[in-house]
Amino acid sequence: MQDRGQDFMAFALDGGVCSFVLCDGVGLSFRGDMASKFLGRGLLSWLRSQGELNRQNLERKLVELSAEASQESDALTFDEDTPLLLKEVLQQKQQQGSEAMYICGRIELPGRFHRKGKLWLAWQGDSRLRMFQQHMELTSQFGDRFHTSERWSTRSGPIGGRPHIFESRLDALSGYRLLMYSDGLNDLDPILERVPDEQVQLLMDAVHTGGLEDDASFLEISW
Repeated sequence: MQDRGQDFMAFALDGGVCSFVLCDGVGLSFRGDMASKFLGRGLLSWLRSQGELNRQNLERKLVELSAEASQESDALTFDEDTPLLLKEVLQQKQQQGSEAMYICGRIELPGRFHRKGKLWLAWQGDSRLRMFQQHMELTSQFGDRFHTSERWSTRSGPIGGRPHIFESRLDALSGYRLLMYSDGLNDLDPILERVPDEQVQLLMDAVHTGGLEDDASFLEISW
């Protein structure tokens, strides 16, 4: 729609380990695109370098990232041609901070020194997180813990509650599918079958769908 997107998505493969993140910037906050990109890059780097993944370490990292992002946000200036009233509104939002929702995680496949693999997930917000094994959906294991009031802020770190964590051993070497997408693709919610890439693209293409209600990101990992 010729507007700045506020979603950020990234992943990295390090041998038998896959780290990933999907962030959805909050549109009414100041520069949600900056918040989602800053948070996403920071979390991906942390996932790739952190040995032990747990809630305490994650919360510490989220607070550290908020302090760094707050300094970067405060340094932003506005164009001299910006109307005075608009500048005042933007400055007020800037003081309140930028916000983003997120899903992140790490998949560790079974290997030589680990007989079983491991899945670790963390999230705040209402982006979709779904898991399948051999065509059976296991999403109910995550519980009803996806709320718009929960997010990350450049001013205060996690808000609306603590990050949600899910950990699980991977009993099988293959047959898993992990699906993540922001709420702009909520048309996928009732679909259980794997959606071909071209069909996802149709949903994202405003020319064919009449316009998405929000930014949309889609990440599917199968192993």
